[in-house]
Amino acid sequence: KNAFSTALFSRQFHDVGQDERVNLIFNRNLKQYHRDRAAFMGLKEDPLVELVTSRLLDRLEDCTSKFNTIAILGGSALSIIKNLPYKKVGIEKIICIDSSIEVLECIKNRVDGMDIPNIHYVVADDEFLPIKAGSVDAIISSLGLHWANDLPGAMIQCCRALRPDGLFLSALFGGDSLFELRVSCALASQERMGGVSSVVSPLMQVRDAGNLLTRAGLAIPAVDVDTFTINYPSPMHVIDHLRSLGESNAHVHRAVHLKRETALATAAAYQTLFPAAPTEGGSDGVEEEGAERKGVTATFEVVFMTGWAPAPNQPKAKRRGSATVSMQVLADGLKDTGALIGGADEEAERLTKEDRSGDKGGKPQ
Repeated sequence: KNAFSTALFSRQFHDVGQDERVNLIFNRNLKQYHRDRAAFMGLKEDPLVELVTSRLLDRLEDCTSKFNTIAILGGSALSIIKNLPYKKVGIEKIICIDSSIEVLECIKNRVDGMDIPNIHYVVADDEFLPIKAGSVDAIISSLGLHWANDLPGAMIQCCRALRPDGLFLSALFGGDSLFELRVSCALASQERMGGVSSVVSPLMQVRDAGNLLTRAGLAIPAVDVDTFTINYPSPMHVIDHLRSLGESNAHVHRAVHLKRETALATAAAYQTLFPAAPTEGGSDGVEEEGAERKGVTATFEVVFMTGWAPAPNQPKAKRRGSATVSMQVLADGLKDTGALIGGADEEAERLTKEDRSGDKGGKPQ
């Protein structure tokens, strides 16, 4: 129980230029270092991580199926392990996968003594899953897969690892996350250096999420988005928070060193353009007029993705072209005085006539 194992891959972690077969976006060695640093900082309980985990696991609790074996991929695995509804969904075994052995050791130390099922820790890259096909009932990833160089490939592997009617749950940062920091860095770099370099890592756009689920072969895809706004005392507190989460920039073409004058210009632009969001103030809970807003604000867009491994007993969409009423007919019916299709418009007309007759004979309220 709680043993560590290491997965071996045909392709090890590599730096830029060592393997031309993969279009590298992120430096996985650097990302592993970021994960190690976050573990050394203690993996403290974070309000943002806890909130995202809670909303992700709400989707698991809505399921009536039982998930005996669950695989957890990187990200905020500790928060997931602590908050899983073990008895409700029938969890008996957990496989925790992370590229950082330091993170896994930290998780092991934190969960030892807790009343949870058998946990097996695996040191592996979540882009090359060491899971046998059709061997797990659910795969959960919270704030981890957005660092994958081959996100479609990683999701295809997840689909293959699931048993029929198995569940794939994922939450990852979306493209509008930290737009305040992006804008501030771009303005400062343009002013001080005469050009713009990558300071914030590129992230997936919401419009691509549904296509990724379908491309991976997952059925009944569902995507929704939540946006979280957090106030910080200063721009440096934003950077410190990202470091504690292991979310520092790992882009292969990032600016390795940022000049002091550019960093100060970025902080000044951030504080000027994106002051802290209004907070409750005064005894009536309304912000006082003219009150100075201290600090800055940062936005985190989180994309939640849900999909199911194909199974014969799943509900399936009708064959393309089998519809009997076109969308244009529906649109025209709604446009013409709000008329409805399929007999509902007659019912609406009857109710309208009753309301009119009641208005004539009744007294004003």
